[in-house]
Amino acid sequence: MSKLRIFVTTVLLLHVSASYVLAQTENITRQETLRGSITPEREWWDLLHYHLQVEFLPETRRLKGSNTVTFKTVKPGNKMQIDLQPPLAITRVNHGTSQLKFEREENVYWVTFEKELAKGVESKIEVFYEGVPVVSRNPPWVGGITWGRDDLGEHFIVTTCQGIGASIWWPNKDHGADEPDRGMQISVTVPQNLVAVSNGRLKKTGHDAAAKKKTYHWQVLNPINNYGVNVNIGNYINFSEKYQGKGGTLDIEYWVLPHQKEAAVRQFKEVRRTLEAFEHWFGKYPFYEDSYKLVTVSYPGMEHQSSVTYGNLFKNGYMQRDPCGCGVGFKFDFIIVHESAHEWFGNNISMKDAADMWIHEGFANYTENLFVEYHFGKKDAEDYVVGTRRGIRNDKPIIGVYESNRQGSGDMYPKGGNMLHTIRHVINDDAKWLSLMRGLNADFWHQTVTTEQIETYISTKAGADFSKVFDQYLRTTKIPLLKYSVNGKTVTFNYDRVVKGFAMPLRVNINGKEVVIKPTEAPQSYQHPEEIKTFEVNRNFYIDADKSNLITVSP
Repeated sequence: MSKLRIFVTTVLLLHVSASYVLAQTENITRQETLRGSITPEREWWDLLHYHLQVEFLPETRRLKGSNTVTFKTVKPGNKMQIDLQPPLAITRVNHGTSQLKFEREENVYWVTFEKELAKGVESKIEVFYEGVPVVSRNPPWVGGITWGRDDLGEHFIVTTCQGIGASIWWPNKDHGADEPDRGMQISVTVPQNLVAVSNGRLKKTGHDAAAKKKTYHWQVLNPINNYGVNVNIGNYINFSEKYQGKGGTLDIEYWVLPHQKEAAVRQFKEVRRTLEAFEHWFGKYPFYEDSYKLVTVSYPGMEHQSSVTYGNLFKNGYMQRDPCGCGVGFKFDFIIVHESAHEWFGNNISMKDAADMWIHEGFANYTENLFVEYHFGKKDAEDYVVGTRRGIRNDKPIIGVYESNRQGSGDMYPKGGNMLHTIRHVINDDAKWLSLMRGLNADFWHQTVTTEQIETYISTKAGADFSKVFDQYLRTTKIPLLKYSVNGKTVTFNYDRVVKGFAMPLRVNINGKEVVIKPTEAPQSYQHPEEIKTFEVNRNFYIDADKSNLITVSP
């Protein structure tokens, strides 16, 4: 919960032009700062548990409910920030037998206690709210509630809130740095003909016959990030299986609409081989206590913790497309693999600040490659990750603007994945890389982290300083350019378009033989035993190579 530094720092100014930084940081609004920073009204209390109770009223498209927030004070305080976005509104805040005073500042409520709470006190408030929530215009990319219908005309209602924040549909401490240490209860009331599916395990179902309503009580035992909380409402049925994994017996549940079951039984076999691959690479599934669920929805999918959502048409690829353009993407179901990967990267290891969203998406993108390697071999895996480079725009840095809820470029997916793939090939030790991947999830188990922590961890465990590599790929839009020329037995080379001090080793093929070179910005030469007829950079390194100065040597 320590205060994070703002993006505009001296270090980053060395790597990103001043004009770009100013363009990114100007016009940061007070609301962005309140949403994206550890304000004094957030800093003094540590979140322990949520109990969200919410009723969905499909006919009027309203929500009504409460959230009991259990917390512990880490310093004295009497003014608390609770986030809830309009048009939803808080109607009452209870603290024991007292009603607390509160005032609204757009997306933020300032709740004032009767007297200052001392350090080390555990307490709770109950926040009541209601209203017509924002409707998602394009889930999951534009958050809100989707009041839809399924193929048979029945109500089909889903929540999505990545980026925009969970406070778009329920009141909470809407910042990634603080997750509820003891988990969460989610009680969802719906019309009696509908089923409500949420995170964790279904503990009981209550039926109010007179009101023609049912309440589904779900329990999450582990910490959970706010945007990972979801509710899906429809004419659901479910089927289940058990998976014998590294953490024992994992309960797997599939929640689908009745007319989807046949296709789901066929396609959801992908879940077992996804879990097998990822438990190999990253260690045990992080949420055995809360089970694993795959839930069909009306949008492509999302990584909701222990309640992964799926809308990929029960086909391999991504919405009938191949992400790599090489054919390999049709060998697996992208949504099952990518969104399940977030259980390790995004849900187990979570970012403290939205600017570091690449920790979720760059790693999840990279895990697609590792899934392919586990099941189909290294060549297919390399074809896949290299193929995803076609989606990289290099429009702006991957790391966003700290303390403002501003994420970086969408390049965090393919460029983040290719950066990690490049680092693996610099290390060039598969056993060490496997240990590093497993170590990340073990050592940062159920934690919120910063980019700096991830960078330091990888460099320390690899035994090499990758700080300049991270600076290059995360904080600039420039791809390293290897300039080289060949003259007889000699190749001369140097890096261009790199941050100061960038000296990433490369593996190159000279006349079909692998050679390691160590370029810097200064030109240097390598003497080969024989005339150089071919020179090629190993494709696993995400760099450009300038062949314009290549001197062709006659055979």
